[in-house]
Amino acid sequence: MKRTQIIGTGSYLPPNVVDNDHFQRHHFYTEDQEAIDTPPEVITEKFKNITGIEQRRYIDEDQASSVIATIAARLAIEDAGIDPETIDQIVFAHNFGDVKKHTIQTDVLPALASRVKHALKIENPYCVAYDILFGCPGWVQGVIQCDAYFRAGSAKTALVIGAETLSRVLDEYDRDSMIFSDGAGASILRFDETDRDSGILSTAAMSHTLDEAFYLYLGKSNYPESDPRVRYIKMKGRKVYEYALTNVPVAMKKCLDDAKIDIREVNKIFIHQANEKLDEGVIKRLYRLYDIREVPENIMPMSVHELGNSSVATVPTLYDRVVHGELPGHGVSPGDVVLFASVGAGMNINAFCYRV
Repeated sequence: MKRTQIIGTGSYLPPNVVDNDHFQRHHFYTEDQEAIDTPPEVITEKFKNITGIEQRRYIDEDQASSVIATIAARLAIEDAGIDPETIDQIVFAHNFGDVKKHTIQTDVLPALASRVKHALKIENPYCVAYDILFGCPGWVQGVIQCDAYFRAGSAKTALVIGAETLSRVLDEYDRDSMIFSDGAGASILRFDETDRDSGILSTAAMSHTLDEAFYLYLGKSNYPESDPRVRYIKMKGRKVYEYALTNVPVAMKKCLDDAKIDIREVNKIFIHQANEKLDEGVIKRLYRLYDIREVPENIMPMSVHELGNSSVATVPTLYDRVVHGELPGHGVSPGDVVLFASVGAGMNINAFCYRV
């Protein structure tokens, strides 16, 4: 049987480590542009208790999403041991394109996937490069999309990238800005015969847009004297939290059920690194859907504490670090069943079940 398999991974963690202390010099305002009187040190401590985030990574001034994506892509290609000219598709998931330092204008012309192909010096004209806008679940959706192309006989090898530089679209006067970070993760997918049932076993995806479409959006700064024409990433945090808790476990269960995998067979769950309490809540609710009250120990690797929320990059970066033994206490072995899942702007949710 042929299945879509992940044969190589790579990631890039930006060099600039930003601790929570950095934000204690900020003055925060509400979305109604009213000053928040709570001392910044109290705000940052409460933020840490809720999200678990202590640090995040920001890119250098001369970097951009396509630049760090190319680094991750090269590592994934090297890890897979393939000739880049054999890649049939380059799929780049992001949300804001390349944003130069000190600007707030997104740049997606040409597409970021085209920029990566150019940087990799791939000549093959049948290597098709295109971008995906799907919120934080973009990398997972890229994998799902490539799996569908593979099954249709349209391709055999793909490079799927998730990269974002949210530090370029942050409103420093908004408390939610502390969540976001930068990063890039990439994977090489190959559709090939498997003698041990390895590869993608099932996929699931959902979009809710009636009431939920604008839970994440671009809006004006919280600062009263800001230019209203300049837009920054904004989030209705409570709405996103409640939405994810309610709906993500449902999509994850559907994915496992479609694969005919008992949840007790799952060895690891790689979930979008949004915030510690949210991710823990989602996993607890998933197990409760199976009438299981106790979540297995060590089932869910976490990187949000040190890397923050880098949107589309969190899942591929986390997986890369685990498979290469860079996250203490976590690893995967041949035959392990792992579940990938994400949620984000749109609002979109997706998942895929995979046997290593």
